[in-house]
Amino acid sequence: MTTTKISNADWVAAWDADVGSHVYLRDVDVVFRDDRIVHVGAGFEGPADTIIDGRGLFVLPGLIDVHSHPSTETGARGIREEHGVPEQFMTGLFERLQAFHLDGEGQLAGAELSYADLLCSGVTTLVDFTVPFDGWLDVLARSGLRGYAAPGYASASWGMTAPQQLVYNWDEAAGRQGFEAALGVIETAANHPSGRLDGMFAPGQIDTCTEKLLRDTLAEARNQGRRITTHASQSVLEVREIIQRHGITPVQWAAEIGLVGPDVILAHVIFIDSHSSIHWHTRRDRDLLAETGTTVAHCPLPFARYSEVLENFGDYRGAGVRLAMGTDTFPHNMLEEMRFAGILGRIAAKNVHALSGADLLHAATIAGAEALGREDIGRIAVGAKADLVLVDTTHPAMMPARDPLRSLVYSAAERAVRDVYVDGNQVVADGRAVHLDPVTAAGRLAEAQVRMLEAVPGIDYAGRTADQIAPLSLPVA
Repeated sequence: MTTTKISNADWVAAWDADVGSHVYLRDVDVVFRDDRIVHVGAGFEGPADTIIDGRGLFVLPGLIDVHSHPSTETGARGIREEHGVPEQFMTGLFERLQAFHLDGEGQLAGAELSYADLLCSGVTTLVDFTVPFDGWLDVLARSGLRGYAAPGYASASWGMTAPQQLVYNWDEAAGRQGFEAALGVIETAANHPSGRLDGMFAPGQIDTCTEKLLRDTLAEARNQGRRITTHASQSVLEVREIIQRHGITPVQWAAEIGLVGPDVILAHVIFIDSHSSIHWHTRRDRDLLAETGTTVAHCPLPFARYSEVLENFGDYRGAGVRLAMGTDTFPHNMLEEMRFAGILGRIAAKNVHALSGADLLHAATIAGAEALGREDIGRIAVGAKADLVLVDTTHPAMMPARDPLRSLVYSAAERAVRDVYVDGNQVVADGRAVHLDPVTAAGRLAEAQVRMLEAVPGIDYAGRTADQIAPLSLPVA
């Protein structure tokens, strides 16, 4: 066994089980033996194989990202940042997905680049919602992340025939085949020799899966004791579609078929019945989420790009909804996502006290751990996994470090993250991912994006070029 001692750390965000929250500890030791924390406090006198000088360090628990698409989203850099369709309530989701498709090499490169970004922003546990592709689990395992593979499948794909027209291309046989393939991926992940991978069920979206596919997924997941995740209430068009089909909102329909509960993570859930963009007559969705213990994976950045916001973080929390954090799209930077959540949450509530740094850290750690059914991650406590983030409080972006959590989230972000450990193994050293090559991956991704852009006219419903769909910021003279 190997013992590592972080000696006399300036600041530690430790878990206090008695009060149910993280607390600051000053000038203490954090000691881990192999993959477990064995001491948090002053004056550890036992032997240690490695001693890390904790002066000038802020030690916090590894962050938990419960919703992310690492293999595909980074390929949309330069495309999606200002892309939206007014006829589709500003979202650009459907137009992009029907026209832009990375090939397998691009997905591998995107995954490697994104995993490096995630690790360097303090993420140690990741729910990776991905349609399976060759090499996926290999690069996920190599990254050093604690990874939950969520292999996506669906009964339909989105399409368009006009800017205002979303269509569903149904292929129930393909959805069933995807479900069967997902069973194998989940089993492979759960039995991976690294011991850091697991799997969960991931029917693509609440509007692209038949009721039977969703019910069969729920039955199998609960038979296996596994988590389920899907997208719900992520667009106005989706809400209208579900209301047209079932007469109730997506959240209410999810509750009707059993797609809620402590084992369910619903991604986004921005457009509930009380949202100002929905104009529906009920006010039940938020309470349903709270009463059932369902987790909402909050990813504020993609919706901010479409000029929308969750209304609001404080109200969800106040109603008892479990809010965890995800990154969804690039940049896959959890600290920046927390910053957006904090700022946008106050804007939506028109209240500077609507949520705090403590709320954000709880969402990015404990709430994510609860969503995954884990009591051993997301916290610095004796017996917990040695998933740790070491932040350099002497970095100029952190100083003055009167309140290191605020400095990290609102100023420094990943620039001050020095080292990261997962299961006691170092996966980030001096700000660089140990097992990944993001520079080479970025070059491969750029080449794949060129191939993707060239293919757009043959895929887009109107035969447009990529530049017509998403023009450059400035004209080329």
